[in-house]
Amino acid sequence: MVRVPAERFEALTAEALDGLPAWVHERLDNVEIVIEDWPPRDQPGLLGLYEGVPLTKRGDHYFGVVPDRITLFAGPIQSISPDEEGLVREVRHVVVHEVAHFFGISDDRLREMDRY
Repeated sequence: MVRVPAERFEALTAEALDGLPAWVHERLDNVEIVIEDWPPRDQPGLLGLYEGVPLTKRGDHYFGVVPDRITLFAGPIQSISPDEEGLVREVRHVVVHEVAHFFGISDDRLREMDRY
């Protein structure tokens, strides 16, 4: 388990976002990225959460809505990371996972993709 200051976790999150391909950045519209210390009590192992309307569900009438939200939960992510190198990998993985939900990719499909 590794613990880093909040500023370092924010920097790792920004680096993970910056590392996404340009085509992802071009589509990542109306999305807020938030870092919380811990997930809701009823979901203690949650590492990240996407809340919003995925691109695959947005129609012609999608406008004037509050931003979608991607939340990373620093406590659980740090608790499963053995060192800072592992933390970098885990933050990147959670960012990619939650951005995939923004693109409409389900958890089941992501698990299938992880097998390859």
